[in-house]
Amino acid sequence: MRVLEVKGLGVTFRQDGQEIPAVRDVSFHIDKGETVALVGESGSGKSVTALSTVSLLPDSATISGSVRYEGREMVGASAADLRAARGNDISFIFQEPMTSLNPLHTIEKQLTETIMLHQGLTGAAVRDKIIELLTKVGIRDPETRLNAYPHQLSGGQRQRVMIAMALSNGPDLLIADEPTTALDVTIQAQILDLLAKLKADEGMSLLFITHDLGIVRRIADRVCVMKDGEIVETGPTDEIFANPRHPYTQMLLSAAATGRPDPVPEGAEEIASTKDLRVWFPITRGLMRRTVGHIKAVNAATFTVRAGETLGIVGESGSGKTTLALAVMRLISSQGPVVFLGENIQGRPARALRGLRRDMQIVFQDPYGSLSPRMTAEEIIAEGLGVHGLEPGRNRREMVAEIMAEVGLEPGTMHRYPHEFSGGQRQRIAIARAMILRPRLLVLDEPTSALDMTVQVQIVRLLRDLQRRHGLAYLFISHDLRVVRALAHKVIVMKAGDIVEAGTADVIFDAPETDYTRALMAAAFDLKVEKGASQ
Repeated sequence: MRVLEVKGLGVTFRQDGQEIPAVRDVSFHIDKGETVALVGESGSGKSVTALSTVSLLPDSATISGSVRYEGREMVGASAADLRAARGNDISFIFQEPMTSLNPLHTIEKQLTETIMLHQGLTGAAVRDKIIELLTKVGIRDPETRLNAYPHQLSGGQRQRVMIAMALSNGPDLLIADEPTTALDVTIQAQILDLLAKLKADEGMSLLFITHDLGIVRRIADRVCVMKDGEIVETGPTDEIFANPRHPYTQMLLSAAATGRPDPVPEGAEEIASTKDLRVWFPITRGLMRRTVGHIKAVNAATFTVRAGETLGIVGESGSGKTTLALAVMRLISSQGPVVFLGENIQGRPARALRGLRRDMQIVFQDPYGSLSPRMTAEEIIAEGLGVHGLEPGRNRREMVAEIMAEVGLEPGTMHRYPHEFSGGQRQRIAIARAMILRPRLLVLDEPTSALDMTVQVQIVRLLRDLQRRHGLAYLFISHDLRVVRALAHKVIVMKAGDIVEAGTADVIFDAPETDYTRALMAAAFDLKVEKGASQ
């Protein structure tokens, strides 16, 4: 039985009096109990296609063609028919649950709203239904989570709540739009396993949207590859992977961070080191705010990193990776020596640290959130020059043009604002902002996790090239172990604030000693999710 059939779908957006095509002549179908993956890079039209199925696009969009759900036409359907289909028959799981869930309401209130709206249940019946759903999606002790707010849950727990909300009304078709992109590899494996199990148990069909072909290979029955708003290739998953015919599909399949970093030069200078570094956050209570305990974010962390060397820091969310890096940069308080360029900077006042800030820079995970939307690329990149009073005799615009060219950006675009660049270009702007100061240490906090695979490869090559030319020391924080392997010389593995394993990248990846590290490697390189069934 055909659950969804899309024929000749077209979507255009009106902008400044012009019609901009986003989707052109897209056709595909999903059978009952089938998983179809829609893959492609950012901007290829995947999410627009999915949102078109139940007309969730803004008023500026015009939809043409046909979308039939179990024989009922959705394009041009009445508002009442669309409301009946949304949530009841077709449900969505979105990429970032933190923005999809309301931060002002508890989990119970948000799930209650969905169930009452579509099923009319009230009182104890709703509460029982919510506990049943949370149990089904793997939330432990669901009764204790009912009064929690989204920020009080981990990333994996928030995604499970989103899945529970999507399943609350027993849909026939579940549309999952990049549901695992921002998750750790172990949590990602759990969510994929959960979706496969729920799909088998509930008899649902699944439209899975992603740019990660590793996931597609393990979860999808059929694949549709999108490029520039069109489906360029479609077929059974095994066939697409074994014999891709379109050049774009071949390019996607070959896009993976590979290779190894250049060897560290003999006798390279030690840039930064710690010994038994500790970051504990006090828990205070009572009128006098007495300390009654501590949140032990980092315990006894010891490492060194040299010029031209990359130290990979891996572990699940909440393991202390970013906290450790911020402590090294003296952006949060810590106990224990932090040696930078031969001097212990622990305990130095902020004013005394100001001169060192140009030598230690950071690039964040989400460039769109870390770049000011009110500043042009030129202003963003040159800002540090003014703060540190560098190169007073040189033309700043020339310096910005030089660094933009070095990181692979067209200098002629320096007048543009962040929203006028792609995700990969924005990340290059963030790297240029750090590199224009010619730092010795660069902290890279999940710099590739939000990027397409092809863009990830480009950023990895850029980082290798910059390290080669400038002898940079990197602290590279990531949950993407494939990227870590391509960049890191040494790796430390963190769990609950402790370094559970440390060594060269070859030893950590090829012969991990702890069960935790082995679990991380298995999740990253061998996701065992069976098609249509639970593991």
